[in-house]
Amino acid sequence: MDTLERFRLSNEQRTRRLTDLRLNEPGGEAAFDNVARLAASIAQAPLAMVNFINADQQMFRGMYVPTASPDDVVDVDLSAIPIDLGQLSRVAPVTVRGEDGTLDHFGFCPHVVAERSQLALNDVFDYPRFKGNALVNALNVRTYLGTPLIDNTGMILGTVCVAGFEPRQWDDRVKQSMKELVKTMLSEFKLRSSLLAQQEDLFGVFDVAPFPIMLTEGRDHRLRYANREQGTAFGRVPQFSPARQALPILEAPGVYKAMDEALRQGQTTTLRPVPLTTFDSRTTQYFSFMCTPVRTSPDAPFTGVLTVAMNTPGQAAQSQAFAAYAQNHFEQGGSGAFHNQ
Repeated sequence: MDTLERFRLSNEQRTRRLTDLRLNEPGGEAAFDNVARLAASIAQAPLAMVNFINADQQMFRGMYVPTASPDDVVDVDLSAIPIDLGQLSRVAPVTVRGEDGTLDHFGFCPHVVAERSQLALNDVFDYPRFKGNALVNALNVRTYLGTPLIDNTGMILGTVCVAGFEPRQWDDRVKQSMKELVKTMLSEFKLRSSLLAQQEDLFGVFDVAPFPIMLTEGRDHRLRYANREQGTAFGRVPQFSPARQALPILEAPGVYKAMDEALRQGQTTTLRPVPLTTFDSRTTQYFSFMCTPVRTSPDAPFTGVLTVAMNTPGQAAQSQAFAAYAQNHFEQGGSGAFHNQ
């Protein structure tokens, strides 16, 4: 079995795990930027990344590039660097079209993921399979050291890697230090797994609620959770779908405007009763909606909205209790519940 086939076979499980851990999308995180900075310091390399990889793209959620600051961790002549590091994207394709026109040319990091082993390239030009890679050529990378990034379940999620623009010999001390650095990240994945379990407990409570509940994340209201009543009344949609596109039934009554307002003001917004014909009833019912912003700590910005639909007056007190319970849960849960937008 070749490297590309091994990579493809592991894609589904790895992507699911990244999604569970809230890592399956581009964007930087301070914790991972700090790891990249430490990697650059250990290796004295001008480029370092914490790279999570799904089936389609590489996501550099941690990145370090040198600056002109005298306190920088890498002493490097910026004028000698052949590219503008400040313009580096945090996203890259997994495969690129090679000189022969095929799409089976890996970058370095996907190769590490496929092989589940550290990859040290003293000089890229000594390896024809990488020398002809368009992505490598664009970055002018000449040397690379990538270490598998493995979580607390044994799943390989990506790499911690360092690279440079001149050939160099990667000694055993640096290689081992990079492996030790990766091990220190296990606590981050354990924390995220613990928070995931706490959220599942919370959602179990919501599952038995007698009214529709959905929890959305971010300004585009990506659907994080919907209970059974929500799906029955307004439609079942895939997790992490943008709610506006996935649940258009809630647009006309103004539910999304109320959610926008709750997130913007950081206060619960209640939408007056509006007539709706739901999927489970042929008769029009009147629903009011309570949209409660949620956050990961008392001092953090609001990053999600808990929306409860009520069609009987007696449900108001219950829905308020559920909203208060959810807010308290997320504030105690910490930064893994939602990541800041």
